[in-house]
Amino acid sequence: MKIKDIKEFKRFLVEAKTNTYASGKEGVEKVLFVDGCKELIFSQHPWLYRDRYFGTTHFIGEEIIFENKKAIWGMNYRGEILDKKISDVDFAPFLKKALSNVREKIPFRGPKILKEKNKIYKNSVSGKIANFQGKEEIYYGRKKVYELYYHGGFILK
Repeated sequence: MKIKDIKEFKRFLVEAKTNTYASGKEGVEKVLFVDGCKELIFSQHPWLYRDRYFGTTHFIGEEIIFENKKAIWGMNYRGEILDKKISDVDFAPFLKKALSNVREKIPFRGPKILKEKNKIYKNSVSGKIANFQGKEEIYYGRKKVYELYYHGGFILK
């Protein structure tokens, strides 16, 4: 898959991610389907970003970017809160803070590391925008309380 302007594509991807789930705004287009799926949508011509996921403390989802109504890039992810004492309501603000720090250099999830009080977010990724895989983790103190695996890349025509 060839994108004419990869830098502009990455800029859009970061903008889409920071204006949907990571934003914490309920004003973004959010659809709850009968099947339990939640969907977040962000568009800026010629691109459309769709993030669909199922679940809360254990979840799975996908992000797809369309260019002129054709799917061109995607990422699948699966994550879970490992500590049953932690609810997604308590957990989500720190995850959203990490995800709102996504950058064009690694535009998949959050930064390599983010620390706040006793919480630590870690993100490791290999590959490039065309073909990548990664893992994110959150620790409360030394205890790992969350992990997520993701992978994706361009969709060939």
